[in-house]
Amino acid sequence: MSPNPVLAPAEEMEEPDDPMIEYQARCMERLIPRVHLPRMESARVGRAWLQQLAQSKDAERPAERRAKDEIDVTRRKGVLATDLVGGDTIAVEIKPKWAFLPPPAHLSSVTRGIKTRTCRFCMHAHMKRQQGETVSSGYCPLDLFSTNRARVRHAILCLWDAWVSSHATVNNLKIFVKGKMILPDQTDNILAPDVPSADVDAREIFADAILPLLIDTPVLKTLSKLQRSLDVLDIEGLSRLWQYTEMMAPAYRTQFAQFFAMPEDDDEGPLMPGSFPSPPASPHPARSGSMPSSFQPSPTGPPTSPLGVGSQYLEAPEPTIEDWSSFLDTYLSPFIQFDHNAPVPEDLRFYLLAYLLSATFKDCSIIVRMDLIDPEVVRDTSREVDPTRVTVIDLDPKSLKRLRKWEKLDQEIVQAYANVEDFRTCVDDQGV
Repeated sequence: MSPNPVLAPAEEMEEPDDPMIEYQARCMERLIPRVHLPRMESARVGRAWLQQLAQSKDAERPAERRAKDEIDVTRRKGVLATDLVGGDTIAVEIKPKWAFLPPPAHLSSVTRGIKTRTCRFCMHAHMKRQQGETVSSGYCPLDLFSTNRARVRHAILCLWDAWVSSHATVNNLKIFVKGKMILPDQTDNILAPDVPSADVDAREIFADAILPLLIDTPVLKTLSKLQRSLDVLDIEGLSRLWQYTEMMAPAYRTQFAQFFAMPEDDDEGPLMPGSFPSPPASPHPARSGSMPSSFQPSPTGPPTSPLGVGSQYLEAPEPTIEDWSSFLDTYLSPFIQFDHNAPVPEDLRFYLLAYLLSATFKDCSIIVRMDLIDPEVVRDTSREVDPTRVTVIDLDPKSLKRLRKWEKLDQEIVQAYANVEDFRTCVDDQGV
């Protein structure tokens, strides 16, 4: 196509860069080593080139994506990003999902025994299977994120098996060869040209080839640490802190004063079970008291806004890049500490953004690039791992609007798994 996109200095172009470029530079590069992120730069584009691109490529996009958006031919800037699946190589896309079991502190008595035993992915897979969906049966993310080499290899084999049995329809594993996605009946394509396919077990050699790239680079360990250190309350605790913060707002307590009034015999406690007539005392004058561990909003009490949905009592603006950068200043500071077992309303915004960022890392993908597989090369244990071959993608920030949906989904998943007799015990060997 012509004219081609051309790199251009920012001062030559009035249109701002794509927000993802700034977001990666100011936020993601502070959390993930730059060598494991795709390179992204602004590129000047013209209407004619964009129209040709739309005509030639739009039909290749999934129907659900075409229904949501389309190529904007009026843009003057595009994003030039690393081609991670092209070239004469194999590119493997893995979507690892949730890396940990939640801490029990903020789980209810109903969910604690379930959530601390079976990981979120395995429970969700069970619910999807009940609904007739094809899932990655056998695969547990906690195996992939494990420090045990045998468990990681087992996870890779499970991903392969799910890829084969689903005819490449599950999204936890995709395999590209020379830029094109292959199907399970094309596994000969992953082998070097001079390797006889009849002599090779593609499943086993694939696991052997990719294993060092996953174990000997810090990507999985980094994602696991980020997920668990950002999601410290679980969505249950986050929801309770949201409701508690709204209830502690002076305007809320004025509006619904009758629910907080103490009866004449104050031994009976407040009229609204689970709430408090006044905020608990704080040792810090500028900060309110922490959310009591026993706090539960009463179903007969006044209404609170859904998680992530702002109200006149509790604002919840969508985070800007400045907000994300400021959040990371706090998150990464060695001088700021939180008592996650006793969160306070003043820190609600921190916990909201932390949960959103954790969700980004739970939903991201890893691209692993390998040469076409030669068993002799794979068996050479002295070969060094090239860190540039492992890249984390799909790191877009999440919206507060999704919290309400996630809370509902969490409840549905646990409810669907609550009565499973042959439950799965997932092992989190990185839990603290």
